[in-house]
Amino acid sequence: MRVKAGSSNSFMRNSFKPAPFHFKSNAGYRPIVAQLLLVEDDAAIRDALIRALSGRGHVVTSTPAAMVALQQVLKTPPDAVLLDLGLPDLGGQEALRMIRSVSAVPVLVITARDGEAEIVRALDAGADDYVIKPFGADQIEARIRAVLRRAEASVPKAGEPLEVGGLRLDARAHEVTLDGVAVDLSRREFDLLHYLTAHAGQVVTRRDLLTHVWRMPYGGADRTVDVHLSWLRRKLGETAQQPRYLHTVRGVGIKLCGPA
Repeated sequence: MRVKAGSSNSFMRNSFKPAPFHFKSNAGYRPIVAQLLLVEDDAAIRDALIRALSGRGHVVTSTPAAMVALQQVLKTPPDAVLLDLGLPDLGGQEALRMIRSVSAVPVLVITARDGEAEIVRALDAGADDYVIKPFGADQIEARIRAVLRRAEASVPKAGEPLEVGGLRLDARAHEVTLDGVAVDLSRREFDLLHYLTAHAGQVVTRRDLLTHVWRMPYGGADRTVDVHLSWLRRKLGETAQQPRYLHTVRGVGIKLCGPA
């Protein structure tokens, strides 16, 4: 597939074979299914990209509007955003600044604008990469891999199981046990507990959690953190008033430590 600017009948010039991609992690090469948000107002280009990326294992949500994209970033944060600059409701550069003001999600600009000043503006506004149309499916996939690798480097890696008191978290197996009993957690609850366990004994601020677990370094969702902490406490058999592992340090943050 090759996506061309201003063309509605030449995206699939070259066919591709759907195949999940892999990248190197502590556990070796493994397939990734990325949650992608595609912001592109040209319906033909949008459809071609959805087919190409979905065929290679990604889950793609799309919209032609910048404001809808911003709402989706806040409501259901994706793993990466592919952002066109020529949007009908808001300039792409302004959309990029708005996304970056509320989220650290990786953003790949995809556009036909190839001027150096435009590229510099986008990168300075927070874009993680800048891809000029036309481009092939292999190229955009490789660039998605690259930004996901960089994003992954900012979160705790899956290594040996983490143990604090009777709490044991195995990131590779995606399993948590408490005093030998399995604890059923949602993906976000698991990520939250993983981050706290990896920083056991340290006070972690809500800003830290928004940055590294929710990828929202600029705040605005403290209530979301509180709700997930409440759910997590319930599943660990404790409350904020009678904590065993999750201790609130008033005015500072949360500290995970073993029972006294």
